[in-house]
Amino acid sequence: MKLSLISAIAPLALVATAAPAGCNFDLVGFAKDNPIGPTTGGKGGQVVTVTTPEQLVAAVAGDAPKIIYAKGRFNLTSRLRVGSNKSILGTGKGAEISQSGITIANATNVIVRNLGIRFIVDNDGITIQNSTRVWIDHNEFSSDINKGPDFYDGQVDIIRASDWVTVSWNYFHDHWKSSLIGNSDALRAVDSGHLHITYHHNHWRNSGTRGPAGRFGHQHVYNNLYEDFLYQAIHSRSDNQVLVEGNVFRGKTREALSTYGLVIPEDSPNTSPDGDFEIDGFANLGAKNDWGPASINITQVGNFTKAPYKYKLTKLNDVKKTVLAGSGLGQI
Repeated sequence: MKLSLISAIAPLALVATAAPAGCNFDLVGFAKDNPIGPTTGGKGGQVVTVTTPEQLVAAVAGDAPKIIYAKGRFNLTSRLRVGSNKSILGTGKGAEISQSGITIANATNVIVRNLGIRFIVDNDGITIQNSTRVWIDHNEFSSDINKGPDFYDGQVDIIRASDWVTVSWNYFHDHWKSSLIGNSDALRAVDSGHLHITYHHNHWRNSGTRGPAGRFGHQHVYNNLYEDFLYQAIHSRSDNQVLVEGNVFRGKTREALSTYGLVIPEDSPNTSPDGDFEIDGFANLGAKNDWGPASINITQVGNFTKAPYKYKLTKLNDVKKTVLAGSGLGQI
């Protein structure tokens, strides 16, 4: 680990810079506007640059504020466990994380940006557990979809009473089960009242299910682009609430949105060949969505009708070009 030469301008890494036309990369959503305060990561703390897995593991430990610039490839032999008040920022066109992913557990105030997280085996790309104020921004998540739904786990899973999270401008692709909120229908007492998540301007392509799928929480899902989300994209179940607006669906997407509690067989075929039944969730539609050829199945209209923060919707006709121009690695 070494001190970064750019420490004097480090705070600039936490704001949008040189965004393509039509893109605003400022923090928006539940990770900004919440009862605790905005997510700032390691702002004001030590600034370091890391180039080896050992340096990265040491840098993210503890709760002291720290801005960590990750440069190069990191083949992790165990989960990277991130403490509170950290910004992990890939440099240039992005740092690469492989083999083992990232766990943010029992922590608060964390930013993860500009990382390519690929082919994570036996666990999620990122797991957020019992943590608050997390911003997952401008990353790329991928594996492959050919090995079926259970070879890899989730790309970003947010569980066990986590709260006040924004997932923005990421590129999720070539993966079966993408993003799950609330990992069990038996955890109502743990998760109810939590799991407030904003998903905006993400690009999903060639994915299977969970874009996202939620239990017991509130997700605001707006201005995302879905291309060939093959089976089921947004799924609200187990009394979950979603507000869905300004999203665009293209390609072979079968079902864009469902509140029917059935966890479809393509999601978890090892549970039951007929799917796994849970109680239904709720959905509200805000600004118009473009469902393309996909179906929707809203069995219950909820009471989450307006997000409790300021945000600006991208015009529906501009969503595709804006998301393609601004999402993924190397944009900030």
